[in-house]
Amino acid sequence: MTNLTVVDAHCDTITKLMATNEKLHTNNGHFDLHRANKYNSFVQFFAAFIHPDYCPDKAYQRCIDIIKHLEIEIAKNQEHIMLVRKYEDISDAIKLGKIAAVLTIENGGALEGDIKKLDEFYKLGVRSICLTWNGSNQLACGVRGDNLDGGLTPFGFDVVKRMNELRMLVDVSHINEASFWDVMNTSTSPIIASHSNSKTVCDHVRNLTDEQFKALVKNGGVTGMNLCPPFLNENEDPNMDDIVRHIEHFMSLGGENHVGMGADLDGISNTPKDVRGVEDFDAIFEALLRKNYSEEQVNKIAGLNFLRVLERVI
Repeated sequence: MTNLTVVDAHCDTITKLMATNEKLHTNNGHFDLHRANKYNSFVQFFAAFIHPDYCPDKAYQRCIDIIKHLEIEIAKNQEHIMLVRKYEDISDAIKLGKIAAVLTIENGGALEGDIKKLDEFYKLGVRSICLTWNGSNQLACGVRGDNLDGGLTPFGFDVVKRMNELRMLVDVSHINEASFWDVMNTSTSPIIASHSNSKTVCDHVRNLTDEQFKALVKNGGVTGMNLCPPFLNENEDPNMDDIVRHIEHFMSLGGENHVGMGADLDGISNTPKDVRGVEDFDAIFEALLRKNYSEEQVNKIAGLNFLRVLERVI
């Protein structure tokens, strides 16, 4: 399949590059522009990951620093990549043969409890926020938070509503079930789980239950398949079959239009067998074709499902 549009809804590459001092064009991590350029068109969500060590009062500045680093790398590689702020920008990037970069935040603690900072981040180009990162923050309780029965905080409800108004994607990966249901009952737009797999296939706290996924389907959202080994199988030694197994389970729940890629590249220490990084995404799609999925179905999983939500929301 040579005409694929690939959308990957989560990577931690920019944060990784800040630590290693490598470059976005070519590096030793899981993602770089040189390897992503093998695909006909590519949309990459770049997360500004805010480690809890920066919270509560250094999170905003840390986020600004990461965003600036992405801006610098994009400026150095203008012939290969462009930051997108609306869906029409994605179409323009594809026509120009450039990678479309969608700026996101992983951990709403970056807002430091101030709704005005949400508007500031929007003006900088942020188009999606993962509300928490495992633990609790001012918005919600995460999957490993200190109040697992707690859902969105009053501030969290305000943030979700304001994100809807601004036309930003609300990302429910990393939040606990109570927070998930609060988001589902509050958001008027499709939501995403940018990098979350099936809890039925692999019983990990970061994965989605069947009930959560069915709600996401009803909402019109999409979940991105995460390549983190512990999320794929309990032995933490996954291969291509494990990736396909998660996709097939979601497909069996009516997920044809609601499954995509959210590989967590450069946010995970190692990848499954047969997938070294972005250069091997096509091996996943070929594996699905061998399972007798149609080219139309594989195109949806590769990118069209996330493109639909992007067109609807941003």
